Amino acid sequence: MSIGLFKAVKVTGSMFRPADTPGSARPAPMGGRLCAHPGPGAALRSLFRSTMFAVVASAVPALATELPKADAQFPPANGPQIELGQLLFYDPILSGSSTVACATCHHPKHATSDGVSLGLGDGGIGLGPDRIANPDNRPEQRIPRNSPALFNLGASEFTAFFHDGRLEETADGLRTPLGEEMEQGFANALSAQTMFPVLSGDEMAGHYSENAVSQAVRQGLITGPDGAWDKLAKRVEAIPEYRARFDQVIGSKPIHFTDISDAIAAFVDFEWRGDNSPFDLYLRGVGDLPEAAMQGMELFYGKAGCADCHSGQFQTDHGYHAIAMPQIGPGKAARFERHQRDVGRMRVTGDPADAYRFRTPSLRNVVQTAPYGHAGSYATLEAAVRHHLDPVGSLMAYDPAQAILPKLEGQPDFAVLADEAEVAAIAAANELEPVHLEDEEVTAILAFLETLTDPQSIKGALGVPESVPSGLPVPR
Repeated sequence: MSIGLFKAVKVTGSMFRPADTPGSARPAPMGGRLCAHPGPGAALRSLFRSTMFAVVASAVPALATELPKADAQFPPANGPQIELGQLLFYDPILSGSSTVACATCHHPKHATSDGVSLGLGDGGIGLGPDRIANPDNRPEQRIPRNSPALFNLGASEFTAFFHDGRLEETADGLRTPLGEEMEQGFANALSAQTMFPVLSGDEMAGHYSENAVSQAVRQGLITGPDGAWDKLAKRVEAIPEYRARFDQVIGSKPIHFTDISDAIAAFVDFEWRGDNSPFDLYLRGVGDLPEAAMQGMELFYGKAGCADCHSGQFQTDHGYHAIAMPQIGPGKAARFERHQRDVGRMRVTGDPADAYRFRTPSLRNVVQTAPYGHAGSYATLEAAVRHHLDPVGSLMAYDPAQAILPKLEGQPDFAVLADEAEVAAIAAANELEPVHLEDEEVTAILAFLETLTDPQSIKGALGVPESVPSGLPVPR
């Protein structure tokens, strides 16, 4: 099987990175030593140097927060594993009913998300905003949280996943929802993360008891022989082309689900590396930003305080913050619980201080990844930015018409917003102080956020395959 693409491309951290090395210092400003030896014109040269320093300094914005370095580190590429991961990512074979692929909710057509506030997984038909409920296999509920974008997840700085960070690398090792029962053998935290959507009834496993995988999940048979992951691995191994491709990556040993997750993680890492935006190039000294974007950058890293949380090359501190985001949809609750709230990080730590805190999202390609918020409450980027300026006020004034929700009858989508006590609890947890910005300043910030777009990363390195080894329909 040809892997010519990988023979032709030299991968050094990112296939799209310019020739200069990542993280290299920007060119030194003019005004350095102009002459090694003093002479009759030394005083004039000194005056010239001072003048040039003043001119350059006036062109560099004074920022409250230092700009990040464009020095993200990515793992080395493994061609056969990446190509294998591409096929698995787009193959519905990994869902309980063989109808949902990873790409169903994370599609390049929608900037690696699905273009809706809360999507429909198992039981849906179609893609993105056009996805509808299958009348013969209706979803039980919407997926409780917004589908996050996948850009740069292979970078070494990404060590926590999901909106609440329930899978994360810690000083004591990897913490996952399965705790000590977690399978071993995956390559990294990103690989471990890819193992969990296939267990979710709302996402990929399917309704309780409708297939062998969902039955195993309901019975708590996740790991080990004949567990849910093992059942899926055996499905894949039974397909000759997959077996042949895995032979190139792992040899002839039996396929374990961690081999599948490792391949998907390798593909996600390689496919959507977005570290070559105009802002990245600016940080490397390769280009300038438009005037409006420069003004927005000054605000972002200055008085607007955006960089207090949206720091680093990809604009995330990887922390958890409560900012009074409106709660819509079914909430994050067990099936036996009768509420629609989502307390975020508190469900992971059990600490009331973490109530309504959610992980700071990266802002890479943010202009393309609407809707915004852990529940996708805001349909536009401007609305999301304005929420940050007055979180509690925006919560109280929230218009549910902003939500982009596929039609699904009988859902209590706005139950929390109609409950004064619940709304008050979300407001009370808010940690973000109001900030006043003029309309033109908001416009400038939006212009800066445009410069975080890396067009090639949205398109992807390999793209959508024409077909997959299972023969099932490819989401497109």
